[in-house]
Amino acid sequence: MSKIKNIIFDLGGVILNLDYSKTVNEFKKLGVLNFEDLYSQKKQSIVFDDFEKGKIQPGEFISSINDSENLKIKEIDFINAWNAMLLEISLEKLEFIAGLKNDHKVFLLSNTNEIHINKFEDDLKKEKMLHKFNNCFDKIYYSSRMGKRKPDENCFSQVLQENKLVPYQTLFIDDSIQHIKGARHLDIQ
Repeated sequence: MSKIKNIIFDLGGVILNLDYSKTVNEFKKLGVLNFEDLYSQKKQSIVFDDFEKGKIQPGEFISSINDSENLKIKEIDFINAWNAMLLEISLEKLEFIAGLKNDHKVFLLSNTNEIHINKFEDDLKKEKMLHKFNNCFDKIYYSSRMGKRKPDENCFSQVLQENKLVPYQTLFIDDSIQHIKGARHLDIQ
């Protein structure tokens, strides 16, 4: 096996600690008793895919869930419930990743959405760690800004092509097996 020259990290569950149950519980409090049927780490309904691909804006996303579940959740309550899963990013993780840049090109590739991006960036600003976070990566890719999401091959292909990365010299680190399988289709380690 050739030496790994590039590393692509996922964000949620790898760098950013998550607890999906917190969001499930918050939505249950708001009357969405079947939230796990709509969204989980392994699968989600089409509206979540569209939101993570940036095809719909936050207001449309919130309205769509409210309409599909016959709810009238206020936007701020919805956002707080949706963000409940987001925990912290440890300084130790960022320092570790920053150290990898000495010998590797390092990238972030995350299926995420604008509500979550705003929340974790605000949290990092409060901790005075946003600059450190951004400097950990040669380039950051968010699905909502790419119009693509993992595990689709075209999502990985964009990162490879734009950065002239050789797939078998590239390591992908993610916490979802379906995303790992998608990367493997392109010979990413």
